[in-house]
Amino acid sequence: MYDVIGVGIGPFNLGLAALLEDIPEIDALFFDKKKEFAWHPGLLIEGTDLQVAFLADLVTLADPRSRYTFLNYLHEHDRLYRFYTFNEFDIPRREFNDYLSWAASEIESCRFGSEVVGVKDADGHYQVSVKNTENGTVTVYNAKHIVMGTGSEPLVPVELDGDVRRDTLVSPEYLFRKDELSGAESITVVGSGQSAAEIFSDLLNDENYRGCRLQWVTRSAGFRELETAKLGQEMFTPDYVEYFNRLPFKERLNTLPELNGLRHGIDSDTLASIYDALYHRSISGGSPDVYIQPMAELKEIEKRDGRCVLSFHQWQMNESFNVDSEKVILATGFKPHIPEWFSAFSSKIEWEDEKRFKVTDDSRLVFKDGRTHHFFTLTNLDHSHGTGATNLKLSVYRNQRMINTIMGKEHFSVKKKTAFQQFLPAQKN
Repeated sequence: MYDVIGVGIGPFNLGLAALLEDIPEIDALFFDKKKEFAWHPGLLIEGTDLQVAFLADLVTLADPRSRYTFLNYLHEHDRLYRFYTFNEFDIPRREFNDYLSWAASEIESCRFGSEVVGVKDADGHYQVSVKNTENGTVTVYNAKHIVMGTGSEPLVPVELDGDVRRDTLVSPEYLFRKDELSGAESITVVGSGQSAAEIFSDLLNDENYRGCRLQWVTRSAGFRELETAKLGQEMFTPDYVEYFNRLPFKERLNTLPELNGLRHGIDSDTLASIYDALYHRSISGGSPDVYIQPMAELKEIEKRDGRCVLSFHQWQMNESFNVDSEKVILATGFKPHIPEWFSAFSSKIEWEDEKRFKVTDDSRLVFKDGRTHHFFTLTNLDHSHGTGATNLKLSVYRNQRMINTIMGKEHFSVKKKTAFQQFLPAQKN
């Protein structure tokens, strides 16, 4: 009987595994169907940086003495002096992926090539069926607690039939299928987030695509810069998460759009790079040969005469128009990935609406039977934990809270002042 079994090994569950390595009284296993750790490998574009500081690694904000800190990774790979001279808090995304891969290979509880194909209730615990992806054998494990960290999957806003899908990439496929874009007369990127901007910038600055017409369209009101003001960043602190979690459900939903600028924006350096490239191309009457259109929602993609025809609706003017494109890249965001086996628990848990299950402040699903063998989730938390639900910095805090609940004591001290702002009403004297 294991104390904890984690389903999925992304950065969140990997951080939990790293913290548990130094807690011998908890016996844990983590499973992932991938053969090895990979963090959005199709988006590890050269020159792109992490949007949070390197201190938001797997463990530092909980235990800076852990051997799984990013700084110790640099030390063990003889890169610490170079990093010191590099003198940046925002580190290359490819290096952060290398760090995560190193940690995954070092942590004994991580099992790759192992797909969780079923989780079901047993007598006061859970039975977890795990398939070996190489030979197909299934092994059943027992666990007191489950942590579902199954991540996200691309949000595709329109139906894609076979012909259209062959000429359409979703953003996580970008580097794997970039060769298919070679020689295209036109490429359309749809979306306005960081991934869309990085892909558009990569194509714009690649000499191999100078003869290609690049088109960038989004339903958003504009290509907005990510909010990075320091007081604004305090929305990514435990203080704010605890406040947000205490709000009534409808108020939480109403608050989420107000926080979009903190997460659904584009890094200022990326926007500047795009504009500078366009400006330089326009010198001496030159044409950058691009088409950039905000406020246009994608409604349909169909194939006509061997080309993709994208139908858009300009929602502010209430007008429709088409864009022809040889290739399409959908960078239209992500949605929570909920595995099929989770449906067995749907009737046993409490829901806040049809899509959002009720989650406690320590990331537990709320079961109707009031059980003490817990089912934690790191997926589909926006409605309960706010815009910081997918923030790397706050993943450490969530893991600390879960470990305290599993151990039944305060192993990690989490009652600390983390923001200068006061989110709750001032106490009366």
